[in-house]
Order: sequence, then structure tokens, then C-alpha cells
Amino acid sequence: MKTFDEGNFDIVVIGAGHAGCEAALAGARMGLKTAVLTLNPDSIAFMACNPSVGGTGKGHLVREIDALGGEMGVNADKTAIQARVLNEGKGEAVRSPRFQCDKNAYHREMKRTLENTPNLRILQGEAKKIIVKNGRVRGIVTDYGGKLAAKAVIIAAGVYLNAETITGDVRKKSGPSGFAAATYLTKELIRLGFSVRRFKTGTPARLDGRTVNFAECTVQTGDDNAVPFSFLHEGEVNNLCDCYLTYTNEATHSVILENLARSPLYNGDITATGPRYCPSIETKVVRFADKQRHQIFLEPEGADTNEIYVQGMSSSMPHDIQKLMYRSIAGLENCEIIRYAYAIEYDCIDSLDIYPTLEFKKAEGIYTAGQINGTSGYEEAAAQGLIAGINAAFKIMGKPPFILGRDEAYIGVLIDDLTTKGTEEPYRIMTSRAEYRIGLRQDIADLRLTPKIIGTPLFTDERAKRYFRRKIDYENALKELASCPDRRALAEFAEEKNMTVSGSPSYADLIRRGIAAEELRERFGILKGIPAEIVRSAEATEKYAGYIKKNEREIERAKKLEDKRLPPDIDYDKISGLRLEAREQLKRVRPLTIGQAGRIYGVNPADVTVLMVYLALKK
Repeated sequence: MKTFDEGNFDIVVIGAGHAGCEAALAGARMGLKTAVLTLNPDSIAFMACNPSVGGTGKGHLVREIDALGGEMGVNADKTAIQARVLNEGKGEAVRSPRFQCDKNAYHREMKRTLENTPNLRILQGEAKKIIVKNGRVRGIVTDYGGKLAAKAVIIAAGVYLNAETITGDVRKKSGPSGFAAATYLTKELIRLGFSVRRFKTGTPARLDGRTVNFAECTVQTGDDNAVPFSFLHEGEVNNLCDCYLTYTNEATHSVILENLARSPLYNGDITATGPRYCPSIETKVVRFADKQRHQIFLEPEGADTNEIYVQGMSSSMPHDIQKLMYRSIAGLENCEIIRYAYAIEYDCIDSLDIYPTLEFKKAEGIYTAGQINGTSGYEEAAAQGLIAGINAAFKIMGKPPFILGRDEAYIGVLIDDLTTKGTEEPYRIMTSRAEYRIGLRQDIADLRLTPKIIGTPLFTDERAKRYFRRKIDYENALKELASCPDRRALAEFAEEKNMTVSGSPSYADLIRRGIAAEELRERFGILKGIPAEIVRSAEATEKYAGYIKKNEREIERAKKLEDKRLPPDIDYDKISGLRLEAREQLKRVRPLTIGQAGRIYGVNPADVTVLMVYLALKK
């Protein structure tokens, strides 16, 4: 095929899903000439599964993305139709925002943002070839022969690589929702040295809301005065629609169990690895045979459509069985299906092939982000896209790599898990994956992370104004809570609450004894002029001060290992004392530090000691 010049760029991003959008925006906002290649501009930031953003763990990621200058939180705030905070009754560390978004509006707003971002070009086409010379990427060639020269290439191909949708015995070469699959790139990845694997995910049916009897379901309203995702957002978030809760039942389970032979998951047609934490309804019924029912959430796809997303009921059953399944559920007895459920298989890479910067180990300047790295979820994808975009830009600009630690961000936990431990199934972030989660609360994500982008174009004047205002309010709240100008009044209050105080107590001492900051504000007139959201953050910090200090000591010990860097050219075969398994795993992962080496599966404390002795002798 004859090639032609499509232009010279600093960064080319392959794919315009949630990872690709963040990567492209980061590069362009850093002042670098950026192109984003998409199979179809109508699929930019397309929500192929649930039109929601956030949730437990995932909401933490979105607020961190925003704190670092990303776009997902801004876009979710613009297009929200219902806002809720999950785990409100639990500790602050696991509370997390979740917004139902307008599916079409989310796509339109993100596309508009890309179109109006300086230094950014959108191009329709498919990547056919990645040009690498002397171990460094030089650009790509499209399926139409267009050559895009580039200093860095970010592959954010989502679930489109050799994608096939499966429903019953019908298998189609297709990406999500009928969009075309990418058919060339997998061969290129293999040629370049990537290890490629096959994963699977799925999505439930969409129903015509006019045929659903919502009166038979439990209504779930949005939260009043919900806090936005973006720290730039002023005002409240929209609550335009209700969601509903219903359940599967014995009849539903009978339909599934009687027709397992027609399920591609159980008749051998699907062999790819699926997500453990988001299983199909068939898997849930089989795996949890003792459960009499499973929760099903009915969620609107947007304010301008009647389509209802049936969360909790993804399936690859044939259409006739799906109709029986859905109509066996209370409220859905007469439902009409607009889009049937399907499973989708796709190619992805082994994430141990990339560094914590998300750069490919075998070719300089190639980065991967999103579901191609074996993750699931819009939020995980967007987080990786942002980090890949920042690192590609920093490398071109001659700046040090941008790597977040496990103690600094959920994004750090996500990427460290992928690049140190790998994943044998579609990976999902959870609060339980973060060993320092008490210090990684989503409400203070900007105070934790925004300082890291100061001095870059991502730290805009608007963000600086909001950040410093919040920082001052937060510090003033902590300072005021640590004080007590009127000990007698405080002692009288404590006596009313049947509490014994001694020495020089402070308002913070009462908070740690279970008194709410809001009650202290009303009683003593403190914290005047400080927003309620900031007061709540300061209250949480004081409440968990003991745990936070304990975490800080653990983090300090761990950092000593993270500071001990391993030479990139280290020959593990020549280090005596390493066990064979450890040697093989270290060669596979190529850890950057002793700390990272200690987190690799198959490397035990004795192996870490051997490495430390080796480093000491090398000095």
C-alpha cells in the first residue's frame, strides 16, 4: 500500500475511549502536538457498558484523575443525571461518589472537549503498523496508508483488538454495540514483543422503560447536596432521574439452570478469562447456588432516551432465553428488550511487559493504557491514560518519569499491581487493594496530588485558585480543631455527654471520642466560614489521626526500600543465593527498586535480602 504523510506529531494516541481521551488531552495540554486516532469519532468516550462513573474505589480514581488535571470528573459532573455516595454509613476511607450519567451527553461533551483543545487533532482510521527503528518508536501507519510521525505512541485500544461478540451460538467480529473491531494491531504487538492474551467481559440488556412496571421495584433516589467529582466544580450536581432495585428469583434461576447447555460460558464456546468481580448472571446463579435471589438495578441510560440499563444481569445466553430470564423478574414481566445482552472477547497484553510509567520495556516511546493492559472499567482506563499521557510528555520534554506510589494514590496501587504482580483476569480497583487506604480518602485527593502538577500546564489558573482556597480552609479547620480557647466550656460540654476530660483537651479530642464537628460548630461557634465539605474532611482526619500516624511510620519504612534502585541492566542469573523462581520472576518483571521487587509474586523476604547484599557489595 502506498503511504502518504499525515503529519508530524509529538504524541499519537491510538484509541479514543476513556484511556485515549485522557492521554490525548494530557499531551495536548502539556503543549505537545498530539493526534488521537479512532476507528469512529462517534465512539469517543463511548460508555459501552453502564453509563455511570465512580463507585467504591473507582470514585477515588476519578477524584485523583481530577486532582491531576484530568477530564473524567469534569465530564461526569456536566452530564450527571443522578448523584449518590456509596458506603455513607461506613468509614470515610471507603465512602465513594457514584454518578449515573447521560450516556449520549457524556460522549458529546468529551468529543466537544477534544475538538476544542489546542494542539490536538482527531483522525478517523485504524492503526495498521507501528514504526520502530533502533529500539525507539517513530510513528504509525493507518489502514489507509497515512503515516503519522511521532516521538511517542500511546496504545489505548480498549476491548477492540480482534473483538468478537458472543450471544448464544452467534459469534460476530465486532466491537462493543456494533462498532467495528480493530483487526491489525494484535499482529503488530506480537511482532514488537508484547505477550498477548485473550480476556472477556460482557454487558446486560437495555430495556424499553415504557414497558417496565417501576411500581413493583424499590426506588433509589439521588443524594441531596451531592459533592461533585471535580474540585473545579461550583454548585450542586444534577439529580434528574431515579434508579430502581429489583431481584432475580427462583423462576429466573430455573430458566438459567435449565438452559446452561446453551450458554457459551458453559458449553465451551467462550474460553477467554472473564472478570471475577463482575460475573454474568449465569455465573452468579451457578457459583452462588445457595442464594435465593440477586440484586438487579434498573438505571436510565440518559435523560433523552427510554432505554434502561439492567445492572447485575450481564449475559451471553441466546435471545429467546434472555427474554424468559428478564421477564421472570418483578417489574419486568412485560418488558421489551431494545438491545440484548452479549459477551465480548478481545486481545490484551500481559501488563508485566510495561514499566510503572506504562512504557513498553522492549521499545522506547511506546506506552499502553486502559483495557489493553488487562483492566476493566472506565475509571481504571482513564487513570492509566492520564499517567501514560503525562509520562510520554515528560519524556519528550526531558523531565523525570511521573510515578505515583502505593502510599500516594489509588492510581499508584492500580499501576503497581499491574506492573509488579500482573493480572490473570480483568483487573478492578477496590479499596481493599490499598494497604494505606486511610490516607487515600477521595475527599482530600486534591490536597494529596495536585501539588505534583504545580509547575506544569495541567495546573491552570482556575485549578490553582480552587486548590489554594481549599488548602487554606482545610489547614485552618485542623488548626482550630486542635485548639481550645475555653477549657471550662469544653469541660461542661464533656460532662453533659458523660465524658471525662483531663489535661488540656481540644475539640479534636472530642471528635476522637465520637462528637461530630458540626455539633461542635453549633455549640462553640467555631469553624466559621469554612465550607461543610472541608469541615467534614478535617473531622475525618482528626478522627483517624492515630491510624494515619501508624500508616505514616509504615510508609516511612517502606520508602527506604523504594529508595534503593536496582540497575536496569542487572543480571539476575549471576546473583548467587537467589532461588530459581525468584530469579525467573525478577527477569520477567525487571523491577526498578528493591521495594517493587519485594512485591513480585514468587519473591520472598530472603530473596530481597540477597538483592540488598548484592547492592551493598556493588558500591
